[in-house]
Amino acid sequence: MDSNLFKTKSIEQLVGDVEHGSKALKRSLTAWDLTLLGIGAIIGTGIFVLTGTAAANQAGPAITMSYLAAGLACAFAALCYAEFASMIPIAGSAYTYAYATLGELIAWMIGWDLILEYAVGSMTVAIGWSGYMQRLMAGFGLTVPVWLGAPPPVGIINLPAVLIVLAIMMLLVIGIRESARFNAAMVAIKMAAVLFFIAAGSMYVEPTNWQPYAPYGWPGIMAAAAVVFFAYIGFDAVSTTAEEAKNPQRDLPIGIIASLIICTVLYLAVGAVLSGIVPVVHYRSLEQALPGVPMIAADESVKFLNAPVAYALSVIGQDWAAGLVSAGAVAGITSVLLVMLMSQPRIFFAMSRDRLLPPGVSIVHPRFGTPYITTIITCVIVSICAGLLPIQDAGEMTSIGTLFAFVVVCAAVLRLRITRPDAPRSFKVPFGPVFPVLGILSCGYLMLSLPIVTWIRFLGWLDLGMLIYWFYGRSHSPLADKREAEARTPLQSVANFITAFGLLLIFNAACITVLGYMTEFGITNETTAKWFEIGVTAEQADAFGLRLLAAAIAVWVVGFGLSKASGEK
Repeated sequence: MDSNLFKTKSIEQLVGDVEHGSKALKRSLTAWDLTLLGIGAIIGTGIFVLTGTAAANQAGPAITMSYLAAGLACAFAALCYAEFASMIPIAGSAYTYAYATLGELIAWMIGWDLILEYAVGSMTVAIGWSGYMQRLMAGFGLTVPVWLGAPPPVGIINLPAVLIVLAIMMLLVIGIRESARFNAAMVAIKMAAVLFFIAAGSMYVEPTNWQPYAPYGWPGIMAAAAVVFFAYIGFDAVSTTAEEAKNPQRDLPIGIIASLIICTVLYLAVGAVLSGIVPVVHYRSLEQALPGVPMIAADESVKFLNAPVAYALSVIGQDWAAGLVSAGAVAGITSVLLVMLMSQPRIFFAMSRDRLLPPGVSIVHPRFGTPYITTIITCVIVSICAGLLPIQDAGEMTSIGTLFAFVVVCAAVLRLRITRPDAPRSFKVPFGPVFPVLGILSCGYLMLSLPIVTWIRFLGWLDLGMLIYWFYGRSHSPLADKREAEARTPLQSVANFITAFGLLLIFNAACITVLGYMTEFGITNETTAKWFEIGVTAEQADAFGLRLLAAAIAVWVVGFGLSKASGEK
């Protein structure tokens, strides 16, 4: 196998390549800017949309427990991110941290995963922004024609979604400082809207709406926690701007931890007030999820699920307040989209700078100091997809990508404590290995609580990424040994590919088997795992997983045997 697959870049090399190279980004962000960027990404679609949908379909009034569980898992990961961000203050986030600790192959997997996380999340948020903006415009008597306001087959293109992405693209190209100022304004508006909802709605809370508190049981609470995890990716986004922080060793930990604490408190308050105003489970999508529990008419249910916070205020006769909250939601979702579209190009930029992706796109604008080519590529693709595709379940896709990155970062902290105990750390995760281990366990458990379709899409994306790495990134990496590659015979190359393919199949089979057994053992259930969406039962899935695992191990043994027989080291 190629020796560079598990090679790492030292912290000194990673930082030195940036500081002494020609592709460094401009440092202009303060701790206040970073905190606001975190809040900008966290408070948005999650609080204005996912709170209602997860409460109705997964957790019920126990949505507060779901947010608490997700926030606790995030807290463990956030501390690990803060330690890394203070040590390696350059672009790339979890991708860069993995490169420094776990090796190039794992770094590639995380980078590829983060590209999906932010791209799909951006598409979803852009579509959500379009929906809220069209509702807000309708309140002033302005309507967007259906053919311009919805994707096929309902319309031709979702033009508002396209336009907002392109407008943010121009802002991001002009400069990070200007983007941060715009984000600060949007954060102020949406924070006012959230606080207003909590204050106004708390006077109309009916405690009877909180009964039963957890109608879907513990699996429902954890399934909702996995879904609403989409709402917590803000502090992850803060770490992607590490290379643009003025004093990263001090300011990044402050921005990451402060934004998480503030937003968790707000999520808990909104979840409690929302579920106290309306009986959230009556607005669920599937009647069979809670047999015997009343359901609201389908058209009213759709209105609640699309804009639960504004809908709840309408129910209690506060239409004027619903209008104010809708305006705040537009501002909130705008800032989320800004931070997401800011983050993904920086992951793309870091991978290109390391030549795992084509190096021609990692160019810094000579005047603005921004990664403008990766920003333009990302925003154009996101705008096209947001305009033409009715994205479904994208919140879950973003959640699984985020959780996977968190697991790797927590593991990387443990690894670096062993390999580089003497490395300077201006911030260090307290209590030794306890919090990183709890981060791995809690985030891994939330991953396994997501629906099966989400896992299938996730595994498919990782498999595609591994093929790209094998046929491009592996050979173009600066860590690749050219003499080693030139000396390899065709048989050795084939043997290595079979071995790697076997390992990839083992990973896929193991995931399928574990997911099946979790439902069989009652850790998840059919309602939350949604095996019916792929037309199989959990028993059929784990039986298939075990057969695939046996076949995968056989493929790996053949490849390993050929490698040894051909003289490959």
